[in-house]
Amino acid sequence: QVRLVESGGGLVQVGGSLRLSCAASGSISGYEIAGWHRQAPGKQREMVAVVGSSGATNYADFVKGRFTISRDNAKNTVYLQMNSLKPEDTAIYYCRQYSPRRGVDVWGQGTQVTVSS
Repeated sequence: QVRLVESGGGLVQVGGSLRLSCAASGSISGYEIAGWHRQAPGKQREMVAVVGSSGATNYADFVKGRFTISRDNAKNTVYLQMNSLKPEDTAIYYCRQYSPRRGVDVWGQGTQVTVSS
């Protein structure tokens, strides 16, 4: 299975933007679902956005219209463009590659996003 490495996190002011990247050590074409999840201190991990192998996307209500997920199978990379950031977006963001067909579920180590007011 692949290893996933997130990058692009950091400190940003309210209303700012960040672009997260998730680079895989190998091909992601065999994973039907790529996603970004986040976990804030004291809270459960929650889904932010997912993209299927067909390109279909699904977003959590709290990021709709602000975040965009995309995948580049040729580069084995998944992206999360985050705009209009809010303090409540502060969390560790994790990328995920999931294949329900093969029963494989791989997570990255996470990248911290902090939005200051």
